[in-house]
Amino acid sequence: MNNELDICCGLHEVCEKKSLLTDEQDIEYYEDEELDRFRGRTAYSEEEIDEFREVLYTMRTDEVAGWLHSLEMRRVNLPDELKDEVLLIVGEQTQ
Repeated sequence: MNNELDICCGLHEVCEKKSLLTDEQDIEYYEDEELDRFRGRTAYSEEEIDEFREVLYTMRTDEVAGWLHSLEMRRVNLPDELKDEVLLIVGEQTQ
């Protein structure tokens, strides 16, 4: 059963679902460990954006909110070019 409090879009500094102070051992990975090399980055090349896009479109849509939270906890910024796509996917899950 999903409600709006069960979903964290990962695009905000404060998440209603989980505290950002979660222990690193609690981080869930989505077969995307290679994205950790982008920790702290805010700009990406087209090839790097495609790496994020590949992960995004190979997971189930109900996993996207969790993936965003995982990226946030790992301090990996989602490329701006993907934020609209991600918001559409997460928005569909909350309806």
